[in-house]
Amino acid sequence: MMIPLVENFLLKSNSRRKKTSHVSYFDANPLPNSEKKYVEPVKLTPAWEEKNLPNDVLNFKSVTMEQAELETNPPKDRFLLVYFIILIHGIGILMPWNMFINAKSYFEDYKLSQNYTNMDTSFYVDNFMTFLGIFSQFPNVLFAWLNIFVKFKIFSVANGIYQNTMYGIAAKLPAAYTGAIILGNNVSGIFTTVISILSKILYPFPRTAAVYYFLVALLVLFICFDTYFVLPLTKFYKYHDLQFQKAQQKELAIAEEVNIVHQIPYWKIFKSCSKQCFNVFYTFFITLALFPALQSNIRQSDPNFFIGKGFYVDVMCFLTFNVFAAAGNLLADVVEFPRPEKLHIVVLLRTIFVPLFLFCNYQTQSGRILPIYFNNDYVYWITGILFALTSGHASSLALRYCSKTVANEHSVIAGMFGAACLVSGVSVGLITAFIFPIIVNNISCEEKKSVVEEAMIDKKRKRDQFSCVLRELDSLTFGLRMDEDTYVYLLSLVTL
Repeated sequence: MMIPLVENFLLKSNSRRKKTSHVSYFDANPLPNSEKKYVEPVKLTPAWEEKNLPNDVLNFKSVTMEQAELETNPPKDRFLLVYFIILIHGIGILMPWNMFINAKSYFEDYKLSQNYTNMDTSFYVDNFMTFLGIFSQFPNVLFAWLNIFVKFKIFSVANGIYQNTMYGIAAKLPAAYTGAIILGNNVSGIFTTVISILSKILYPFPRTAAVYYFLVALLVLFICFDTYFVLPLTKFYKYHDLQFQKAQQKELAIAEEVNIVHQIPYWKIFKSCSKQCFNVFYTFFITLALFPALQSNIRQSDPNFFIGKGFYVDVMCFLTFNVFAAAGNLLADVVEFPRPEKLHIVVLLRTIFVPLFLFCNYQTQSGRILPIYFNNDYVYWITGILFALTSGHASSLALRYCSKTVANEHSVIAGMFGAACLVSGVSVGLITAFIFPIIVNNISCEEKKSVVEEAMIDKKRKRDQFSCVLRELDSLTFGLRMDEDTYVYLLSLVTL
């Protein structure tokens, strides 16, 4: 009798449990329609909630899994991949320029020779490097300044956009990566000089040597084109780009809180980095005023010098400059001296290289009349080494300091200002190179010295003539003693 009663009780309890198991708390206690859409999931980040962060951040609505991984585990530049990509682009930026200036003998001795053109080309030969520099750098100046204020969407519209873009990209990364661009610029010069020397050795005929020489340049530019699209795929670059974007978003959020329309403070940024921009400008101004236009026309002084005439310019000018400029750039990674507030002293002292090179064996087609005071190949070589070393060191430090003198979110704009001052200094320096042939062809210290000496000799001759006349008068007056005034009076009567 008891067993059927227990079974009946269990069946009823199970049926009740089945009916209520599908009814949730919200079904049993429904919320008004106006409140349903504001219900949010339970947050499991109590430590973050204490910071009063926005709900989108707390719930990871604006953060991808990749970004979260980058934030929690900041990546390293494995195998220095990003560094070498930036270095390659530093090579590519100046590859067209270096290829043309290292082909100096091909253009001046072959393409612009009288045998090839059947005309007098001395003016063009004297100023070929200057003309080449001006016309190649003018687009750089225009687009470098324009690219600061206008964002271009087309890659490689001109080399100026390419160069300024790479400096802006490097500014997002640690300071050493800006130095990688400068190092790449110098390595580009070394590379092209070596290719120029090898092409002359392997192919004695200038036209054949030029074909293979310029093919190498095209190959390097293709490598730069490919690696440009690889760079944004690396985790190291993604991480630093994310940090840069966060800094910009933070600035925008602060501006919105105080109801300020966000504008990039260009003048404020430029004012903060203006001292370093001047250092960049003046360093490249002095460098490009002398190299390559003046230095490439300094001739061998000693015919028995261990570097032959055929490779003298390649080694003493191009190879020496690029090797020691690269050494100066690497030195900046080890020794950050002088500090930003003292760097301008070293930059201004480099002006002394202008007269030093002018008084070396610098020759023009018209022939110089300015005296040569340093007619020694070793003196010229040591001067060239110091010139290149200070150029690489000062330029690298100035460009690094440019990005460090402003807030992190403005570092890219400061880097672009530095790049714009760089190409401006290059252009002004190349224009200044026009005056050096005029100086050595028209100014002669010996001529001024001879004029002074002739005046002194003439004065002495007149004095001797006057003394001779006085002696004659003394004999005519039969030895009477008269003062000098009386002699002058008698002399005037004789001349009348």
